[in-house]
Amino acid sequence: MNDPVIIKNDPWLNPFKDAINRRIDNAIHKEKELTQGKTLKEFSAGHEYFGLHKKADHWVFREWAPNAEGIYLFGDFTKWQVRNEFALKRLDNGVWEIKIPLNAIEHGQLYHLFLYWKGGEGHRIPSYARRVVQDPQTYVFNAQVWYPDKPYQWKNPPFQRKNEPPLIYEAHVGMADENGKVATYEEFRTNVLHRVIKAGYNTIQFMAIQEHPYYGSFGYHVSNYFAASSRFGTPDELKALIDECHTAGISVIMDIVHSHAVKNEVEGLSRFDGTLYQYFHDGPKGDHIAWDSRCFNYGKNEVIHFLLSNCQFWMDEYRFDGFRFDGVTSMLYFDHGLSRDFTSYSQYYDSGQDEEAITYLTLANKLIHQVNPSAITIAEEMSGMPGLSVSIESGGMGFDYRLAMGVPDYWIKLIKEKKDDDWHVGNMFHELSSHRWDEKTINYAESHDQALVGDKTIIFRLIDKDMYWDMHVAHNNMNVDRGLALHRMIRMITISTAGGGYLNFMGNEFGHPEWIDFPRQGNNWSYHHARRQWSLVDNKELRYKFLSEFDRDMINLVKQEGILEQNFPHLIFEHVSDQVLIFERKGLIFIFNFHPTQSYPDYAFETLPGEYKIVLNSDSGKYGGHQRIDDSIPYRPYQAGENWYHLKVYIPNRTGFALKRVGL
Repeated sequence: MNDPVIIKNDPWLNPFKDAINRRIDNAIHKEKELTQGKTLKEFSAGHEYFGLHKKADHWVFREWAPNAEGIYLFGDFTKWQVRNEFALKRLDNGVWEIKIPLNAIEHGQLYHLFLYWKGGEGHRIPSYARRVVQDPQTYVFNAQVWYPDKPYQWKNPPFQRKNEPPLIYEAHVGMADENGKVATYEEFRTNVLHRVIKAGYNTIQFMAIQEHPYYGSFGYHVSNYFAASSRFGTPDELKALIDECHTAGISVIMDIVHSHAVKNEVEGLSRFDGTLYQYFHDGPKGDHIAWDSRCFNYGKNEVIHFLLSNCQFWMDEYRFDGFRFDGVTSMLYFDHGLSRDFTSYSQYYDSGQDEEAITYLTLANKLIHQVNPSAITIAEEMSGMPGLSVSIESGGMGFDYRLAMGVPDYWIKLIKEKKDDDWHVGNMFHELSSHRWDEKTINYAESHDQALVGDKTIIFRLIDKDMYWDMHVAHNNMNVDRGLALHRMIRMITISTAGGGYLNFMGNEFGHPEWIDFPRQGNNWSYHHARRQWSLVDNKELRYKFLSEFDRDMINLVKQEGILEQNFPHLIFEHVSDQVLIFERKGLIFIFNFHPTQSYPDYAFETLPGEYKIVLNSDSGKYGGHQRIDDSIPYRPYQAGENWYHLKVYIPNRTGFALKRVGL
């Protein structure tokens, strides 16, 4: 067998050839075993078979519950009584089925299953329920029949995502409103979407879409995998939101949580048929020690079928354009990556690697791109597992991108532990631009993770309490000036060194203050920190508008110039004591001076001949800077030797700017 491309690209992987070839073979053999001559797409259609479906002259409902000894549908249509005429019939392989007259069930009615198993009984929400609602008085969750007389009519044909680097606006629908409440899909569509469009992002990543019983889990303790969270509105309202995003040319991806599941037994999958091992590992292996949740058994074909069908469902039913897979590190290793530091390749390929989970992820990526070739998949993964975002054909797992999770950690550590004078631009360039050359990464300065309760946003780390008093345009405060300048520079250098994509969490583009904290007993069920204060950026007398304007121009420059289409930036010059860093990316020259006090006139560096113009300047007055550079002045390098040119520029302290070659 020839070595896979991934090993040819990285000879250091050669000692682990057997493990890599084994995971490749595992995926090939598992796909053949599952599909039996069909396509993966045809196999992964459990959502079309299981659950409640309305036919021309009857309803049909199916469920997989191998340990059950009896199952009944009950709900509004049975006056919440277990009745024999609603008993399911057992078929082969643990599948149960019932066919019901058309007039027996109506749209909007609530229902559950009642299961009997040896030694016990209980009611459950069906595993493929497409709509789950919570009673506002009792807080009980119920499945809901969702077959409106007039189904949603899509305004757009199926969306084809452009082949361009993703510039991602990470958003949470519920906290997108300024008022103290849970916002809705419709409110996001009417009140927030226009902001994303204006900001220039080409992709929205929605969190917390899959139904979850606890709002404060940020959507990561999922109970109902096929139900769009009803706390934000109806399925049709989510479709309308996605439809309008597509009208604006914006791709929509969702956080999909296949790394673990909530422990809840009535609402979720845990002990669904009376056993702990139906969907999950039995014993301690089935419990996630860090997340207090259940761990899927990726070695069971029925579990793979459930999860693959879940991927296809969200693309078929809601037209999502891809997924950000949450908690991938936790899936890759039996210890969830908690007891290793990943300082050597051997830690990726030892006996602690969960090859069944790797097989599932490989098949999931193959399926998603089979359903929609323009879809994208992103891995939230911190161990650095080689090959994660390498194509399956080249021996990888098939993700399109991986999150550069070390980048926000780097910024937090730098801001917390180093004085401004000690910011090392050489280390900075290395940390921001280092990634495997054959894998695309998405850089971000901060996501929702960095602002959760107990932590701080970057802007709040930089300015702290002065944000409460001195963000007015008429106030002079050196700490605020410092914070705004570094906030712009951090974002500019993070995106310009990115390995293929960029992400920003909703509101952070204008320096949303404080932290995120969902309503809970510890904060007296307050929504004060579970919202976005859009009035801050809309207020012309506050400085938040400057950060928003800078972010918009930065995003548009990156798109217009195709900066991220080039895999790596090219270092031109770095001077550690001056804290000056200069590099080139897709024809633009990026110049940064992180020194807190020292500006440099006539700073010379080597470049190509021609005429250059400033196309983005973090110190510009329109961004709240000090306007120490005249952006209208062209720059011309002088000849320093044969075929050797130097360009001299003025570089103010705490400033970053980009030059474009506009003529010869």
